[in-house]
Amino acid sequence: MSDRRNDHSAEPEGARNLREEDCIVLDKPALVRAQVGAGVGNFMEWYDVGVYGYLAVTLTQVFTAGMDPTLGLLVTLFGFAVSFLVRPLGGIILGPLGDKIGRRKVMFFTIALMAVATTLIGLLPSSGTLGAWAVVPLYLLRMVQGFSTGGEYSGAATYIAEFAPDKNRGFWTSLLNSGSQLGFAAGAGVVAATSGIATQFWGPDAMVNGGWRIPFLVAFFLGIIAIALRSRVSESPSFEAAQQKTVEQAANPMFVRHNLPGVFKHYWPQVLIGIALIGADGASSYTLTSYMPTYLETQVGIATFHTALATVVILVLQAALLPVFGRMSDRLGRKPVYLAAAIGNLILLVPAFALMNLGTTWSLYVALMLVMIPGTLFLCMNAAVMAELYPTASRYCAVGFVQNIATSLFGGTVPLVSQLLVQVTGNSYAPAFYVMFFSAIAVVAALFMRETAARPLRGSVPVVSSREEARELVAGQDADERLDTSTMLLAPRPKVDDRA
Repeated sequence: MSDRRNDHSAEPEGARNLREEDCIVLDKPALVRAQVGAGVGNFMEWYDVGVYGYLAVTLTQVFTAGMDPTLGLLVTLFGFAVSFLVRPLGGIILGPLGDKIGRRKVMFFTIALMAVATTLIGLLPSSGTLGAWAVVPLYLLRMVQGFSTGGEYSGAATYIAEFAPDKNRGFWTSLLNSGSQLGFAAGAGVVAATSGIATQFWGPDAMVNGGWRIPFLVAFFLGIIAIALRSRVSESPSFEAAQQKTVEQAANPMFVRHNLPGVFKHYWPQVLIGIALIGADGASSYTLTSYMPTYLETQVGIATFHTALATVVILVLQAALLPVFGRMSDRLGRKPVYLAAAIGNLILLVPAFALMNLGTTWSLYVALMLVMIPGTLFLCMNAAVMAELYPTASRYCAVGFVQNIATSLFGGTVPLVSQLLVQVTGNSYAPAFYVMFFSAIAVVAALFMRETAARPLRGSVPVVSSREEARELVAGQDADERLDTSTMLLAPRPKVDDRA
């Protein structure tokens, strides 16, 4: 898992130089197991988002039959939003718990809870059985999903960021989001396949008459696989190292485990920056993944099958680009890539929506590409930067709150707010302006953000790929501005005997 040797050589008390033995040398197989174990939970989370997003119109007929269709669609989209409104509660409760008992245990709980809730949605009675009350159990299970997700992504992001080598953290954490996008693509693909097969064999009403259940029930089997894979992962080496504080270090707020008020007190600038960046990322990402199906069906008139197929293609491409852009952020820095993402949205979104409204196949794919590229630049750094903003002792708590409050308010509400904006203003470009507003705020946040690429995580020690890399790091530490030993949890130095 990791290699952190004890040093028996004498060193003057109070010395703060980094030693080779302070570095965590990564075990590559352990990192791969951690990546798979963490990624499978994010795959499941976004599988559910994809299924619900692409079944929104069908679920409107299933759970709100008898309502005005326009109102029914808003009721269904509120079911999407309500899970995100509960996410901060999951982050507030599960985040501090993850800092206390470990990342691995909390992540095991969240994946099991998510699988059960998604499966149960596939067993719910429709409005034909319960009438208007049919949406109540749907909302309740969506809330359970939201609670579990509140601890899932923030935990996985924290976990992988702590496992990854400092110089490649952007790359490794971006793979986590590649899994998320593949999960969404899988959800959209299962909906498209189920819809095509059911319609062909059982008629145009097959999805409303029960075919909609199949994509949700698939989550049961995904859950079994996810739990089996996650049971094989070990705890984060940085978290384990952070449990071995000295008395002196325990008095330093950076190395103390804070609850949410403590996080606000000590790290409020980072909290504000994090909310601004995640808000822009969420607005951009959820417009592409969750609102596009509804927009393309209701505003442009493109059938569900074609929108699902186009989005699957775009998301698979995005999943491939995420590690490329993640590695680019490791080399160029996080700030330049954030600025490129935000400015890209400001320039490209209006032309993208203009192309969408042409209603042709070629314009659909080009438009989705224009929406996807800036969103990918945001998403590739999401997990890395959130972990880099806060110290190890309080990281899960801080990331859990910031990630979830920003995603809930500015990401998960995108389908509902965007649809309302279109209906109230009559302007089909309103969703583009909504995303551009958050991107403008992200420009300001990126300018104030401290560069974090290729630096050790705050409150931890450097994580390196080999013992040779550790030696090179120690030898060049005096000239390396990325190293600040005052933020590191260094092992205690033996006192020098003055009589020697």
